Amino acid sequence: MLLFGPLAETVGAREIEVALDEDTTALQLIERFQLSDMLDSGLRVAIDGTVISNLNTMLHDAAEVALLPPVSGG
Repeated sequence: MLLFGPLAETVGAREIEVALDEDTTALQLIERFQLSDMLDSGLRVAIDGTVISNLNTMLHDAAEVALLPPVSGG
């Protein structure tokens, strides 16, 4: 799992290898790391380089999951 910006600071790493059960969803992974509250702020999830909108998407073995913080700026 790849983490960027404040997410990496929150978790304490930019990259984490995570062992998952076969039927784990993206949402369950987010909940596992207690990042659910960031979903309302615009947290995005990419699986193998593609941003997903359905957090109930199942994660396959060896998937590269990236958690992307909300984009801000002016």
